[in-house]
Amino acid sequence: MPPTLKKGDTVAIIATARKIDASTLQPGIKLLESWGLKVILGKTIGKAQNQLAGADWQRATDLQEMMDDPSVKAIWAAKGGYGTVKIVDRVDFSKFKQNPKWIIGFSDVTVLHSHMNKLGFETLHAMMAISAPSATSAAKESLRKVLFGEKLLYTIPHHDFNKLGQAKGELVGGNLSVLYSIQGSVSEVDFKDKILFLEDLDEYLYHIDRMMTNLKRNGSLKNVRGIIIGGMTSMNDNDIAWGKNALEIIQEAVKDLNIPIAYNFPAGHIKDNRALIMGGIITLEVTEKETKVIFE
Repeated sequence: MPPTLKKGDTVAIIATARKIDASTLQPGIKLLESWGLKVILGKTIGKAQNQLAGADWQRATDLQEMMDDPSVKAIWAAKGGYGTVKIVDRVDFSKFKQNPKWIIGFSDVTVLHSHMNKLGFETLHAMMAISAPSATSAAKESLRKVLFGEKLLYTIPHHDFNKLGQAKGELVGGNLSVLYSIQGSVSEVDFKDKILFLEDLDEYLYHIDRMMTNLKRNGSLKNVRGIIIGGMTSMNDNDIAWGKNALEIIQEAVKDLNIPIAYNFPAGHIKDNRALIMGGIITLEVTEKETKVIFE
């Protein structure tokens, strides 16, 4: 686990994927400052190359410099979209291994979560800097808690699709589409004996089915100890309907697994995007009444 932060520490905001300007980030900056933290903006903020926040080498260099800077105690992704996977192989993690720090973000940042979890470091699946104006107070507070070393424990209502049980293991995963796209690479998610978290946004329903079917057929799902399903939001369908919503598609793919499975966890592309420590050890308890996620 990276060191916890204290008042006066510095957080860097950078863009590893889509472009964004500094004015859009003001609410996120003010949020960090309200916690007593200092903020610096990376060189990618305000840069643009078509959709992206500069060329691949520029985004990689920005990430590298912030990772190597000992005065920076955490790195917060400004925005998602697509593009982080294009720079991860350009980054040298040797100095980071000696001086780890929190990497914060979700969605497109899934590639960094998986890559760094495999290196043995915990990362923080949480709201982006751009999310500050819309995020719930609970989402913001969960981010603050992790950064300042307070324990996380979530209790959420029961969902009818849940499978009861208890499991303990390392939490991995993130955005399903990104996870699917990095399998077979050095950044691929290691499913064995893990608790898998999944969320997604703006996918066609048959794409969700295709990805879940692949995970089932390639044997990944049979090795997990538990599954947590977060937001599956703003899904698309064809003129001829697929016939199932995203949760029903996932339920069909995992119904034969004899493990605890929790649906509708408040994390993902939703306003109430609670922080999750990826690479951290959790206990997942799914009962008839509620689901508990307890972080060690």
